[in-house]
Amino acid sequence: MEKNKKEKYVAYVSTYTMGDKHGIKIYDVDTEKGRFIEKDKVEISNSSYIAVSHSRKYLYSITDFGVESYLIEKDGGLELINFAPINGMRGCYLSTDYTDRYLFVAGYHDGKLTVLRLGEDGSIGGITDEIYHKGLGSVAERNFRPHINCARMTHDNKYLLVADQGMDHVNVYRLDLQRGKLALADVIRSELESAPRHIKISKDGRFIYILHEWKCFIDVYRYTEQGDNPYFEKIQTISTLDKENRQNCAASTLSFSQDYKHLLSSNAGDESVVVYDVNTEDGTLKMNFCLPISGTYPKDAELFPDKRFLVSLNHESNSMTFFKVDLEKHTIMMNGPEIKVDAPNCIVFHKLS
Repeated sequence: MEKNKKEKYVAYVSTYTMGDKHGIKIYDVDTEKGRFIEKDKVEISNSSYIAVSHSRKYLYSITDFGVESYLIEKDGGLELINFAPINGMRGCYLSTDYTDRYLFVAGYHDGKLTVLRLGEDGSIGGITDEIYHKGLGSVAERNFRPHINCARMTHDNKYLLVADQGMDHVNVYRLDLQRGKLALADVIRSELESAPRHIKISKDGRFIYILHEWKCFIDVYRYTEQGDNPYFEKIQTISTLDKENRQNCAASTLSFSQDYKHLLSSNAGDESVVVYDVNTEDGTLKMNFCLPISGTYPKDAELFPDKRFLVSLNHESNSMTFFKVDLEKHTIMMNGPEIKVDAPNCIVFHKLS
């Protein structure tokens, strides 16, 4: 605990920009009181997702027609480096490989995966690969054509896992680190009309967690290599709800605590947040609690670095709500008033040097 008191954090919150030009809000994090203090804001259009490089030096954001890169300053401020187009519709997710040489952009609207080269200075360069997912899924509501929602590298930096909500599967691409090209290596197939939405990977890289939006569950896989090929063995399926009735509910976020011992998700409709205890030996999850977040559509949520507090980004009620967390008693308690923020999408905690 003494260590966390000395560490300082900022929180970056990405938002849609409807009447407000500032799509990224920056907050100082009060880790003792479990609250945010507004620090700054960045002019950017419709920041639907943000990610920090593995070097912790740069932040990347989706924006209309492309992506933008920022230098993270010592106080947590952001300085624009450059903008780059993605030759497609606005993306919904982005991440880097573990060497920070490539940026991957997932396209929900056009089912397109874009790979861009990154410079050593954090700048975004040209496109090295473009893949359009094809096919027809279940012809029901929006789930009838490709909708890519997530793209994340395995920790050995060999394979890119790409969740396609429309096609109900995760494509596994082998990455050519020299050329920035992708080649299909495997497909992880999900339950029909389950809509895989987000992917997280255990700290040691051995376990893969896939969140399914429409049917509100997480599949857990053990990841190994057999020869030169990836192998994924399903070891658990666990609900994101604490009740059987899943009608009118949709799972939204997936995030690890900083120590990787807890995994967090959220449910729209049920308007709840769920925290799991992670068995770091076998990768399995056990629900710790599933409780309401006092808002509508918790699109993202995170535990504070020391896990004593939790913040929920409530997209449709235009708010952030804060809670004290007691993981031993399996409870959360409201921690002060909500903070108003229009259409929040994504939050990232960043530790200052």
